[in-house]
Amino acid sequence: MTLANHLVLKGEFALAGSEPDGDSVHFVADDPSLLTQLRNGHRVRLTKAGAVQLRFEGVDAAELHYGSDAQPLGAYARDALLKHMGFTDVQFKSGKTSVQSATPPNLPGAILSKAVEINGRPVSFVFVGEEAQALTDADNVLLTPELLHQSLNWWLLETGVAYYTVYTSTPLRDELRAAAQTARGKGGPKNVWTLDSSSSFKLIDQTSIGPDGVLILPKLFRRATDYLKAVAKGFSGDLSEWIASTVTQTRNEDDRVVLADQTEVSLSDLIVQRNATVVFQPDLLDITFVEK
Repeated sequence: MTLANHLVLKGEFALAGSEPDGDSVHFVADDPSLLTQLRNGHRVRLTKAGAVQLRFEGVDAAELHYGSDAQPLGAYARDALLKHMGFTDVQFKSGKTSVQSATPPNLPGAILSKAVEINGRPVSFVFVGEEAQALTDADNVLLTPELLHQSLNWWLLETGVAYYTVYTSTPLRDELRAAAQTARGKGGPKNVWTLDSSSSFKLIDQTSIGPDGVLILPKLFRRATDYLKAVAKGFSGDLSEWIASTVTQTRNEDDRVVLADQTEVSLSDLIVQRNATVVFQPDLLDITFVEK
C-alpha cells in the first residue's frame, strides 16, 4: 500500500528502557500491523516491548548520544520535549541516558506517518493530549497547516528547541521554515539559533563540537564526528574530502542537497575547510536534503 497522504496510528509513548532525545521517542502502536502499511514498512524493527523508535519529521535536535558523543543542548532538548509531552520525574539509569522510570509510565498519543526511513524509524508528525485524541484512525489523512500547528514538531521548531531540517519528501516545508524563522528572531540562551555556529567553526578535536564546544547542525556534527574518527585511523584529507570519500556501495554520507535556487549539489560541495576552520556556506533555512 502506498499512501498518498498520511496514516494515523494511535498508541502510547513509552520511556522505560529507551533513550529518548530531543526529536525521537519510543511509540507503541495500538495496532502494530499498521506499521507495515507505511512505505518501506518492512524496515520497522519492534523492541521486545513492542515499541518503535520515531523520527520526528522536519526537525533535528542536538545530539545526545551519537555513540558516546553529544552536543551542547542535547540533554536540554530531550528534557524540554519530555516535559512538554507531559512526562515528569523522569529518572535515568546511573551514568546512562536510558530511562529507568517516569511519571506517568506511558502517555497516550498519535502519529501521522507515510514512510519508514533507512534506519527503521517511522518518519512522523507527533501529537499528544487533546490534539491526539481528536485524531481518528484513517489511512489517507492530509496534513493541513492547522493540523501541523498542533504537532510536537511545530512546537520544537517555533520554540527553537530543534533545528529546521527538511527533506524533499517533507510536506509543508514553507510552513515549517516560517516557524524556524520565527524562533531565530526570538533568540534566548537555550535557542539553537542563538548558539548556532554552523556557518564557521573550529574543528580541532571532538571537544570542539562536544557538550562544552560549539553547537552546529546535528547532521554536520555527525559527519564531523565520523570524520575525526577517520582522521584518527589515518585519513589525511579535510572534512569535505572525507564526506565525498564515503560514497560507496555500502555507505554514502554525501547527501544530495537542494539549494534555494533549486540547484542540486552534494553536501561536500557546501563545505570549505581552511586549516581547522570549517565553513558551511548556505543558510540552514535555505537547504533541503534529498530523501534517500
